Amino acid sequence: MVYRKREKSVCWSQPSRMLSLPRTAAAVTVYALVALIAGAAAAGGGEQPLSRIAIHRATVAPQPGAFVDASPALLGREGEDREWVTVTYSNPRPSKDDWIGVFSPANFNDSICPPENEWVEPPLLCTAPIKFQFANYTNRDYGNTGKGSLRLQLINQREGFSFALFSGGLSNPKLIAHSKSVTFINPKTPVYPRLAQGKSWNEITVTWTSGYGTNEATPFVRWGIEGQIQTLSPAGTLTFSRDTMCGPPARTVGWRDPGFIHTSFLKDLWPNLLYTYQVGHRIFNGSIVWGHQYSFKAPPYPGEDSLQRVVILGDMGKAEVDGSNEFNDFEPGSLNTTNQLIKDLKNIDVVFHIGDITYANGYLSQWDQFTAQVEPIASTVPYMVGSGNHERDWPGSGSFYGNLDSGGECGVPAQNMFYVPAENREQFWYSTDYGMFRFCVANTELDWRPGTEQYRFIEHCLSSVDRQKQPWLIFLAHRVLGYSSATFYADEGTTEEPMGRESLQPLWQKYKVDIAMYGHVHGYERTCPVYENACVAKGSDLYAGAFTATTHVVVGGGGASLADYTAARARWSHVRDRDFGFVKLTAFNHTRLLLEYKKSRDGSVHDHFTISRDYRDVLACGVDNCPSTTLAS
Repeated sequence: MVYRKREKSVCWSQPSRMLSLPRTAAAVTVYALVALIAGAAAAGGGEQPLSRIAIHRATVAPQPGAFVDASPALLGREGEDREWVTVTYSNPRPSKDDWIGVFSPANFNDSICPPENEWVEPPLLCTAPIKFQFANYTNRDYGNTGKGSLRLQLINQREGFSFALFSGGLSNPKLIAHSKSVTFINPKTPVYPRLAQGKSWNEITVTWTSGYGTNEATPFVRWGIEGQIQTLSPAGTLTFSRDTMCGPPARTVGWRDPGFIHTSFLKDLWPNLLYTYQVGHRIFNGSIVWGHQYSFKAPPYPGEDSLQRVVILGDMGKAEVDGSNEFNDFEPGSLNTTNQLIKDLKNIDVVFHIGDITYANGYLSQWDQFTAQVEPIASTVPYMVGSGNHERDWPGSGSFYGNLDSGGECGVPAQNMFYVPAENREQFWYSTDYGMFRFCVANTELDWRPGTEQYRFIEHCLSSVDRQKQPWLIFLAHRVLGYSSATFYADEGTTEEPMGRESLQPLWQKYKVDIAMYGHVHGYERTCPVYENACVAKGSDLYAGAFTATTHVVVGGGGASLADYTAARARWSHVRDRDFGFVKLTAFNHTRLLLEYKKSRDGSVHDHFTISRDYRDVLACGVDNCPSTTLAS
């Protein structure tokens, strides 16, 4: 498969049941857009598998003798937020193209479809399934017997579920049977907490999802030092509507009500102490609905000389442990990355996921599923996110790139589902300190060039750090604003995002940024310490003494289908690896920092380097990072 990051294949199909109206040029444009976003089975990287299903074309075609059953019908009897369901089904006229769709809410046939435009009649089904699997996936004899079963995992998503058997494949689905409803005992229960650094070093935020609006219950967190008196802190509540989506499929077949998103701020934490917490909702009848209990370690004091460990990755996406929704290479990459972080969680203090978070691409159900996938991580250590093209980009939405990559989301789910300590969450750029680290997180989907608000933010973030307290200065962004030898950049005649590093190189060099890291290119690549396209120092496993130039690292192999590299190798490209993986930074103290690139499949270290530096080395002059000598000197 040839990897293309930006290009999308267009599958031209017309929505079913069109009214008898003249096919004007405007109408043709509408048909093409609906087909492209909601019904295209595009090749390449980053496409959402649910977009393969032409749900607009679905028809009802009951098949005598066909049935679908699912058990158990009631889930979460012991407080579980996810459970396995066995689905059995039969079709007297089976085909290899038959498939099972999981729908939620369960009454998907009764949905009222909003009109998309004046030329197209509302479709029979206006909601894509939340997952699907072919009927013969684990049943090799299905084509002969017409009988099969699947084990599918469901997560609590605030609504019931039903299972439907379709013939006609994904491009021409015919609904031939569906099951009764399956539901969790309390579908509204609070689930999937995700921690984040607050705006001050001693503040942690807790964000979670529930089915309880403020007219029904009051959200809060019970928390405190383990074994001591607990504190109750209120939570704010947000949600968003179909109308806040910018286009299809997010506001059409991909729409699913996100429920309510709650955030509480746990303030005045004592450094390094272990805290427990539990989210809850006080119902107006006086009862309380609790989530599970979790714990986290409070951040260290800024500049504290202690062991501090940070994981950085990009482009992970979500995958299904039951094998459904399978596409490209997400399953082994995404789940292996997630599982490796869970295994090593005791040795991780904070995680940065720098863009292309879920690849929901306008299918809103996938955000719940992603938060469930990372719950063991995000509920225990801060899970900091950045904005990527698959979160933000949409024509006419103010994004720097006018492509369709967000599927009409235009940043709204990402900005609400995860907290970041940004002054303006719409802008989604921010700085955060952790012990000896200063992280400057840029948003490549908004303009970063000189004269812009983001450029001023980047310079302030880099220039305001006290390097005696926080010697390790890290720049993070989604698209490669530095250096990459990916073939899709080379095809454009560049080794970076166009207009990427030109305006930022002087800032990185002047303020002595140790490492700049990016996603977007699905793989790993490390440069030598490089400035203005040339190595200032040779690539090495050890950099000692005064700063020479920034080392650029691409760490976009979190789970999405892998990129290709150019055959010719640039002088600045020191190590590259076409595989799934992530980076771990370990600050041992103020003078020694270790970077390790680990494989997702087994956690083995494939590349590493150490920076060894005293404070006087930070002060030392280098290339273009000291002021000119004056007469006074």
